[in-house]
Amino acid sequence: MTSTKERIASDMKQAMRDKDVVRKDTLRMVRAAIQRREVDERTELDEQQVVAVVEKLVKQARDSISQFEQGGRQDLADKEKGELEIMLDYLPEQLSAEEIDQQIRNAIKETGADSMKDMGKVMGKLKPVLQGKADMAAVSASIKSQLQG
Repeated sequence: MTSTKERIASDMKQAMRDKDVVRKDTLRMVRAAIQRREVDERTELDEQQVVAVVEKLVKQARDSISQFEQGGRQDLADKEKGELEIMLDYLPEQLSAEEIDQQIRNAIKETGADSMKDMGKVMGKLKPVLQGKADMAAVSASIKSQLQG
C-alpha cells in the first residue's frame, strides 16, 4: 500500500497530465506544507505526521470558508470548498457521530473523568485514536457537553 505522501505526489502528476489546475495547485500546496515541516524538523514525516499536516490544512480551509462567507466573498468561499474536497480525500475515513460519542463515553469511563478538570485526561486518551478520523474541535465540544451534563 502506498503512503499518503506518495499518493499525493502521484495524484499531483496525474492532475498535471489531466490539466486539472485546481487539483494540481491544491496538491502542490499540501505537498509544500509537508516538505516545509520536514525541513523545519529535519526529518522525514511518518504516515501519522503527514495526516496531521493534511488535517491542519483542512482545518485552515474550513476556517477560511467561514471567514469568506461572513465577509460576503462567496467566490473565495467556493474556491476554498473545492480545495477542501480535494484535501479530504487524503484523510482516513471519518468516523460517524455515534462512533465518536461511543469512543468518548469509553474514554470517560476508562479515565474515571467526572468533571471539566478531567478533560485533559480524556483528550489525551482520545487523540491518538481519533486523530485524522474526526474533527478534534467537535470531539472537544462533545467531551465538554458530556462532562458537564
